[in-house]
Amino acid sequence: MDSSRNPGSDLPHVVVIGGGFAGLWATRALAKAPVRVTLLDRGNHHLFQPLLYQVATAGLSAPDIAAPLRHILQWQRNVTVLMETVAGIDTTAREVRLERGDALRYDHLLLASGATHAYFGHDDWAAHAPGLKTLDDALHIRRRILSAFERAEAERDPAAKQALLTFAIVGGGPTGVELAGTLAEIARHTLKREFRNIEPRDARVLLLEAGPRVLSTFPDSLSGKARRQLEKLGVEVRTGTPVNAIDADGVLLGDERIAARTVLWAAGVAASPLARALGVPLDRAGRVQVEADLSVPGKPDVFVAGDLASVQQDGKPVPGVAPAAKQMGRHVANAIRARIAGKPAAAFRYRDYGNLATIGRMAAVVHLGKLKLSGALAWWFWLTAHIFFLIGFRNRLVVMLNWTWAYWSYQRAARIILGRDSGFGIRDSEER
Repeated sequence: MDSSRNPGSDLPHVVVIGGGFAGLWATRALAKAPVRVTLLDRGNHHLFQPLLYQVATAGLSAPDIAAPLRHILQWQRNVTVLMETVAGIDTTAREVRLERGDALRYDHLLLASGATHAYFGHDDWAAHAPGLKTLDDALHIRRRILSAFERAEAERDPAAKQALLTFAIVGGGPTGVELAGTLAEIARHTLKREFRNIEPRDARVLLLEAGPRVLSTFPDSLSGKARRQLEKLGVEVRTGTPVNAIDADGVLLGDERIAARTVLWAAGVAASPLARALGVPLDRAGRVQVEADLSVPGKPDVFVAGDLASVQQDGKPVPGVAPAAKQMGRHVANAIRARIAGKPAAAFRYRDYGNLATIGRMAAVVHLGKLKLSGALAWWFWLTAHIFFLIGFRNRLVVMLNWTWAYWSYQRAARIILGRDSGFGIRDSEER
């Protein structure tokens, strides 16, 4: 069954897979193009991933950083949004096969299904060290973090109590740094005076990075400042030693055993497995090595954007960050317009607007070309930028109010535990 054709419609059909930054920005850029667009996503919402760690650490609620795709696109009449899972892609027949059995025929296809966690061949670690890519991930991590303090309060064995109050974050990139810094603040400020049998400030937060420094994509000077700011917050930063094993009781760092009941993964990502459905060569991370215009080699009607695209520029890979994904999405929309008009598509050119990472209250690092900021000024810059780029006035207002309250009170707005966590040997249930 082909569910892509509307009666009487002869407009070219564009299918976009993925409602993230690349997919959504491409869809919106096609608003006035002479095409019909079908946007497919397994969820019903667009997620502002740069603030996902705030949900995981109880600073924000899920709706604060997400918005329904239908609501975002309600005034764009040439778009149909379908909450579907893609089962396969037939580039010869120009069809996208859906899990429920239907198929969508396309004239142009954009694959922007993003990335998932990569455990470097140790997939068994996933059960003990959840990663952070989706709202489900964030809610699960939040439950584990808050439950660790609750169980430590009731634990009588000192060793078991210490293991519950030890948090290990694997990976010293922006996500790992943000998680570690926020966890330290929760322990030392947010939970102060709330427990009777434990001192939350005694919690041990470790950031484990196999490379020589944290925030390796930043200049050495900012990386060093970030480390010092983390250590000032009480985070133990370990660099230069890889994690050799992870299980339910902790991690093996080199030859050192660290008992930690909460281990979080921020060390690596891999491209969505859907890339394999295109039948083209992939790089080591599973990304598609695209042409200059972001089309797939030998398949000019198929484009790949966002974390799924392997793009080289000036001898360096284009980073898998939100600004790059947005730019790719807009470029694909322009390329499709060019194809329809019978014109050649331009080559994609990424404009680097810099790197930002927050560490904690009044602590961040910013790298914008020759401009390097750290400390309070960088933190204000980071905060303003993230509020500005959120989708929707409500989200901006709510996040601004929550952060203002957190700044003055040290409290975090979303500390309700729902469900049970299998990470502590209890049945895990879905959070509503």
